[in-house]
Amino acid sequence: MQLIGYPIVALALLLAFLLDRQGRTSGLFRDLLLIAVGMLIVSTISVKADISWGNFFLVGFVLAAAVAVPYLLSRFWFKDHTIRFPWKTGQRWSTVQWGYFALVLFLGWLILPFYFISSGVYLNWPHVTAPDEIGRLLVGVNAVGTWDELFFICTVFVLYRRHFPFWLANLLQMVVFVSFLWELGYQSWGPALTIPFALLQGFTFMITKSLTYVLIVHLLFDLVVFLVIVHARNPGMLPIFLI
Repeated sequence: MQLIGYPIVALALLLAFLLDRQGRTSGLFRDLLLIAVGMLIVSTISVKADISWGNFFLVGFVLAAAVAVPYLLSRFWFKDHTIRFPWKTGQRWSTVQWGYFALVLFLGWLILPFYFISSGVYLNWPHVTAPDEIGRLLVGVNAVGTWDELFFICTVFVLYRRHFPFWLANLLQMVVFVSFLWELGYQSWGPALTIPFALLQGFTFMITKSLTYVLIVHLLFDLVVFLVIVHARNPGMLPIFLI
């Protein structure tokens, strides 16, 4: 798939360059280049779940670079400030927004065990029994979830949003987001869950303008994912789910 992906990325960059040269777009090549740089960095490794110590640090370094390099290029080479990580917005969250956290936990508890166990995709994650393995899985799941928001929302989505209407920018970031999650292990009928999740994260960020908020949503989701994987791999260890 990488051999197919690289020419597609190159063709998209060429098209964006020509559109900028013709004056039909402004800065599209620059922004697609930043997205492409991040994606190319990620493509240098396998993102399949592997929490061995060597891979644990390798994946962490590469994913960090996939966020840091586009950010640094944008800020210091292109002198642009579109890529931001808005931890504080100064806006208080409403009762509905607080309630959304509880809804995410409930829906995760209700749906995720059925998805992971009935489809067998929990086997895409390692069998963890030792405390240090469980700890690495917890850290890994949450680290990747954090990276998802830093890259797909705060980088990919905001760069697309500069050139396209919200609905199209959200669809485009969803395609990239869901493709990554597929490679990570959310396969079988996983896209039925990951597609609406990615679209909702883009919509939520548009409404709240808050990385903190969408990150909490994602990490609540990932907490349930972690518990489900441990439950599926070690039946009886966490008797808190319906299946």
